[in-house]
Amino acid sequence: MMGRFGEKFTSFYNNRWLVFVAAMWLQSCGGVGYVFGSISPVIKSNLSYNQKQVARLGVAKDLGDSVGFLPGILTDFLPLWGVLLVGAIQNLIGYGWVWLVVTGRTPVLPLWAMCILIFVGTNGETYFNTAALVSCVQNFPKNRGPVVGILKGFAGLSGAILTQVYALLHSPDQASLIFMIAVGPTIVAIALMFIIRPVGGHKQVRSSDGYSFTTIYGVCIILAAYLMGVMLVQDLVSVSETVVTIFTLILFVLLLFPIVIPITLNFRDPKPPEEESLLSPDNQQSSRSGDESPDIIFSEIEDEKPKEVDLLPASERQKRIAQLQSRLAQAAAEGAVRIKKRRPHRGEDFTMMEALVKADLWLIFFSLMLGSGSGLTVIDNLGQMSESLGYDNTQVFVSMISIFNFLGRVGGGYFSEIVVSDYAYPRPIAIAVAQVFMAIGHFLFAMGWPGSMYVGTLLVGLGYGAHWAIIPATASELFGLKKFAALYNFLTLANPAGSLIMSGVLASSIYDSEAEKQAHGKNYIPRGISFSFPNFLRAEETLKCKGTICFCVTSLTLSGLCVVAVILSLILVYRTKSVYRNLYGSSRR
Repeated sequence: MMGRFGEKFTSFYNNRWLVFVAAMWLQSCGGVGYVFGSISPVIKSNLSYNQKQVARLGVAKDLGDSVGFLPGILTDFLPLWGVLLVGAIQNLIGYGWVWLVVTGRTPVLPLWAMCILIFVGTNGETYFNTAALVSCVQNFPKNRGPVVGILKGFAGLSGAILTQVYALLHSPDQASLIFMIAVGPTIVAIALMFIIRPVGGHKQVRSSDGYSFTTIYGVCIILAAYLMGVMLVQDLVSVSETVVTIFTLILFVLLLFPIVIPITLNFRDPKPPEEESLLSPDNQQSSRSGDESPDIIFSEIEDEKPKEVDLLPASERQKRIAQLQSRLAQAAAEGAVRIKKRRPHRGEDFTMMEALVKADLWLIFFSLMLGSGSGLTVIDNLGQMSESLGYDNTQVFVSMISIFNFLGRVGGGYFSEIVVSDYAYPRPIAIAVAQVFMAIGHFLFAMGWPGSMYVGTLLVGLGYGAHWAIIPATASELFGLKKFAALYNFLTLANPAGSLIMSGVLASSIYDSEAEKQAHGKNYIPRGISFSFPNFLRAEETLKCKGTICFCVTSLTLSGLCVVAVILSLILVYRTKSVYRNLYGSSRR
């Protein structure tokens, strides 16, 4: 009896669905960067920072969230539990030290040192993200899309989850939120680090997997709707501590519910699992001619190929190209033409250097920088934006943008897949639609109409989240999977680049300028400047701006930049129509 139970427990511990659920739990508390909008006001007030200095911290946070080269490298040398442990230590040291400084338990550090701490703490989540994605993609080789979408979605939802858990603590000290994000994700990562790992998931395929994914999608939608409802109730109605406790317990039940899937599969499903291949043959590879090397092609084939060949159906086009290759092969054997390597075309595997000289990559990069960068600017300044419009509870907007960021990631990936699979139309059209949503959201922020803060947060959250579901898929389709990790990490740099310009320069400068005007209008007298350099950084008074004017110009500018991003995305759509027709046209027929 004990032996059978031991076998069942071992099977449960090695179940790929247990790993997936554990990765979901890790991601649900790993997106600490999304809580920056809630902790920035207390950092600003306790350390007497102005908005420019807070914006510098925001840029450091964005860099920490986006620079993921080191965890990617460490996965080649360390087991995944080691990667998770490094991330947990970084999270604890970074945000733990920030909490000590903000609460006065350690001496005040200069701004540059605070930026380093924010960078180190936020960078810990890139280790969590890497370990979760690497383990689950290996365990679900044929379900990479749903797995990545759900995991990235939970990372986006983590801001709302952490905010609700903080509401349960009911602490009057706002700095305790910093302590919670320093300790909470660290404890979860250490508790789960020996579970999140590859377990040979390709040998655990079951006919019920589709139903299991549907169940998790259902939990995701219910969780997002529940959090949205709870946050609105807590914002509009004064609720007791008991009610907040009940709300949070229900949240934990929803988060824990997916564990039912591996338990059911392991202890109640009598059907043995099946095995699937680790990787499917690449479409581009299979369509290449069977020459000695797939990288060797005839240099004259593009010159010899009639232009109308590209307009033919895929099967006929491949037949015509094969005939042309056959003639050129005979000519090459007779010495009439030469054979050489050429740069790959869109849809084939690129190296990093080959991709960097392609206009399509830079269109994606700058479109992402303008679109995602504008969304990140809102996330970083959400606390100040809501305060300037007279809202006392800034956490509700942080939670809202986290929830709709989650829905944007799940929905963006789902609907962009419909565009390419059902219509063979370029996936970047979905990016353009998301950026239109964001342009409207920024415009509503600028107007400051009653309720526009809620609608603007919804639209910007959806659009921002959609970028991170659509961009990775687009990059893999246009530049292949061979160097996908390097390409994706390069594209993520567009996020902090956009935030540096839009938040670190534009938003903060305009905010402080308007706040200074309001202060001097009230006969404000600045405090004296002390002699130390750290005090000089804090010498400018803790200015607060009130009214629509604080972010009006910034939001209108961000709206205009999103329109430019839409134009860049549409140019990419026009340039890649033939690529997507070749990739998905045959499957559509």
